[in-house]
Amino acid sequence: MIAVHAQETAFSGEECDRIVGLADAAPSRDARLVGQTQDHNLRRADLVWLDDVPGSDWVMDRIIDVVRIANRDVFGFDLQSFSESAQVARYDAAREGHFDWHSDIGEGPLARQRKLTMVVQLSGAEDYDGGRLEVMPSAHTHEAGLGRGHATIFPSFLLHRVTPVTKGQRHSLTIWAHGPAFR
Repeated sequence: MIAVHAQETAFSGEECDRIVGLADAAPSRDARLVGQTQDHNLRRADLVWLDDVPGSDWVMDRIIDVVRIANRDVFGFDLQSFSESAQVARYDAAREGHFDWHSDIGEGPLARQRKLTMVVQLSGAEDYDGGRLEVMPSAHTHEAGLGRGHATIFPSFLLHRVTPVTKGQRHSLTIWAHGPAFR
């Protein structure tokens, strides 16, 4: 079975607050799909790309460390870069925020190079209802941990989704590690 790796303490609660604060202070954009298409039936969320946010450089330093260790210990993929910005997503109950079943590998020049996906839980489980990250490594789904700062790392070709948020807001941080095509 393909592994889904969990890192419970990728970021502290205070660091999660800091990331959410940076994202809330920046202009957000309506989430799109690979190729910049928009389909609210598939995905409904607001995004902030951290490369566009001053004072967020420290986030990438932490991401690199967490992904490096997970890749060394679990996946062993040929990783070469982080060619896309980390994104903070806000899934809001007012918009029924969600992201239906999908994989992160796509047709775009960067999306086709995605090897690992990391999603970090920034909100507390008490802040929202619904909004569960589910990953399907086999015939059964794996539900990601709900603890603040909890990172879920998995191969980008695995199907996964965020169920609709029915109350409150869920914030998450997502990044992809890139490398040459699988052989």
